[in-house]
Amino acid sequence: MAAEPVWSVDPRTGKPREQVAVEATADEVDRAVRAAAATREALADRTVRAALLRTAADLLDEAGPHVIEAADAETALGPARLTGELARTTAQLRSFADVVDEGSFLDIRIDLPDPTTTPPRPDLRRWKIPLGVVAVYAASNFPLAFSVPGGDTASALAAGCPVVVKAHPDHPATSELAASLLRRAAAKVGLPEDVVVLVHGFDAGVELVRHPLVAAAGFTGSIRGGRALFDAAAVRPVPIPFHGELGSLNPVVITGAAAEERAGEIGAGLAASMTMGQGQFCTKPGFVLAPSGEAGDRFVSALTDAVSETEPGVMLDHRMRGSFLTGTFERAELPGVTAPVMPGPGGPHTVNAGFLTVDAGALVKGEHDTLLEECFGPVTVVARYDSQEQITAVLSRLPGNLTATLQMAEEDPDAAALLAELTPLAGRVLVNGWPTGVAVAGAQHHGGPYPATTSTSTSVGATSIERWLRPVTYQSTPQHLLPPELRDDNPLGLPRR
Repeated sequence: MAAEPVWSVDPRTGKPREQVAVEATADEVDRAVRAAAATREALADRTVRAALLRTAADLLDEAGPHVIEAADAETALGPARLTGELARTTAQLRSFADVVDEGSFLDIRIDLPDPTTTPPRPDLRRWKIPLGVVAVYAASNFPLAFSVPGGDTASALAAGCPVVVKAHPDHPATSELAASLLRRAAAKVGLPEDVVVLVHGFDAGVELVRHPLVAAAGFTGSIRGGRALFDAAAVRPVPIPFHGELGSLNPVVITGAAAEERAGEIGAGLAASMTMGQGQFCTKPGFVLAPSGEAGDRFVSALTDAVSETEPGVMLDHRMRGSFLTGTFERAELPGVTAPVMPGPGGPHTVNAGFLTVDAGALVKGEHDTLLEECFGPVTVVARYDSQEQITAVLSRLPGNLTATLQMAEEDPDAAALLAELTPLAGRVLVNGWPTGVAVAGAQHHGGPYPATTSTSTSVGATSIERWLRPVTYQSTPQHLLPPELRDDNPLGLPRR
């Protein structure tokens, strides 16, 4: 059977632009993984790994105009947004180079022997080593920062793991360009180009997670797709870690005092956050608990005004556009649901942002569970509550999330209790902010309880490197046999405990 072509498609028109590649066969996936695995020894040198990451960042910056043009043609995200995303992507690469140089990610711990303890303690030296080949599944909504040159790839290379990336079908040309730059960076620093390999195709993604030489996987995408791959990773003869970011509602609770204090500001802020990137951020606030009464009415009025002023926009592809239109129509048709601004088609290829409202009491009764599911695109649901008990009851029905936000007043008697209720729901809890925008920082956590993610790890920030490492302890091992990182004289000057 002939390999299926991979086309680059213009989301502004729905028309194919060019054939970029062909879908990888099972044999081609096997060769890709084996080629990547053969580079593990070359990646062992931390100095070279850091140089690879910095060189990749430099080459992406140099090719910036071409990268942005390619990504915009396939995603319609716009040059301004993509310029920022490219800067974030190269900053991530350089940040992980610094992590590699600094060395604390190795988590070196040394316990010297002590015969006086019970039981006697031998000489123990622990550090972390790379797992092996990492499969990376690129995201649709971030063609750079969560795709071929993104955080999963950067952190895996920093850990010393070669990468095989399954390109997202929404931006194959951008993926090819980014992969070529990463491979060129490898060659420039003296590494084999196959430290990064790119494959295309749905079947290739399934073959990848099943391959015996793949040691871990990172995924950003839908619950359905991510769960299928997670299950495949778990039923392998040798199961592997699968770090999947799947979906998130990102609830927001607005206290009565906050609505009294700044209803207009909160309404405008929510509108900006939920429509950012056409509502295609994984951290979009998709569900809001707002008070009933006059202050809540003012918030809804401000939200109505702000959302009504947004222009129609193009989504990442026509399949997502269709799902958005179907999902919003089904939700708007539910009994008791109103649409102050009806989301829907803005033209043949665009959508209009909107939001829906419902009485929180209906959700407490277990009605309209669809409203508690993520709808990808520029829409949010506002549930009006009458009491703190209703807030608690609704929050108890929510799944795990990437974020949870509390909008509170300066002196707010309900804040402490609500913050405690939101904390178990999410990996990042915000106060008086909006969840769109994820800073790349050491203290960042981009993950959360299932189905937000399939593990407790983060996919953003320095600690995301931990996903691709495993600890090993050497016991009573002669100095000359120890890795230099664990020897008494610490010749590499690494931090250790």
